[in-house]
Amino acid sequence: MTAPIPADREVRRILTPDGIGIASTAFGPPEGTPVVFIHGFSQSGLCWNRQTASPALAGLRLVTYDFRGHGASDRPSDSAAYQSAEVWAGELDAVIRGWGLERPVLVGWSYAGRIIGDYLAVHGTAGIGGIVFVDAVTANERRFYGTCNKLMRLMCSTDVEENIAATRTFLRRCFAAPIPQPLFEQLLAVNMMVPPQVRSALFGRTADYEDLLKRLDVPALVVQGALDEVVAPAMAEHIAATIPGARLDLYGGIGHAPFIEAADRFNAALAAFAAAAAETSRAVAR
Repeated sequence: MTAPIPADREVRRILTPDGIGIASTAFGPPEGTPVVFIHGFSQSGLCWNRQTASPALAGLRLVTYDFRGHGASDRPSDSAAYQSAEVWAGELDAVIRGWGLERPVLVGWSYAGRIIGDYLAVHGTAGIGGIVFVDAVTANERRFYGTCNKLMRLMCSTDVEENIAATRTFLRRCFAAPIPQPLFEQLLAVNMMVPPQVRSALFGRTADYEDLLKRLDVPALVVQGALDEVVAPAMAEHIAATIPGARLDLYGGIGHAPFIEAADRFNAALAAFAAAAAETSRAVAR
């Protein structure tokens, strides 16, 4: 079953610097340590339901959003709206500012590794307290990827039957074990809300963030499913080896979405990381 919707849920529509309306939701007490969740390719903020409803994270200020082209956010048809670091960085910064968050922890899944890299390139680390990379993408080398690239290209097809078939298969391969049918249906429905031209526009961008990661001066946790068929564990190993002081947390027997397949473990680790990052931020402020 999908996680219940928490009672303390607040929804806002946030405007990006380039005029895109972004659907965003906050959970938990406004005074709690802020955490911003960024979803992956063809997903939405709903993928974090097992975090926003978690008792382990109840004291935190949890913010999700649907990035441009996805979920309930605006879907610009011009591919240029998806190509530059500035638009992605501006969008994330708008969400942070729109909720009045101070030095949030960024949690980025899969494609969101690029978005976090774009944010760092434009805004640096002064406005954030830490980063959790979750089976995240920060480089282009083929050795860092699994065996789902062709499926993701087929998900860009304008042939509806081909698109649906590829999307169904891709979603199943995101998990090492079968997931409950209601959750699969929700994820499939969210995926099919993303137009094929939007999916296509996400391809072709370079992912070259190594120099930024080498200079990262906030706490970083790298989470990776050992059985991920989308992003290879080699990517996480590379990220952890590049960021000074980063810790790699490898989830045995888990696929591309540890925060879903191993939610309790992930939530406990995130709670501890957020607490430590908040303490580091307070020490810096002093």
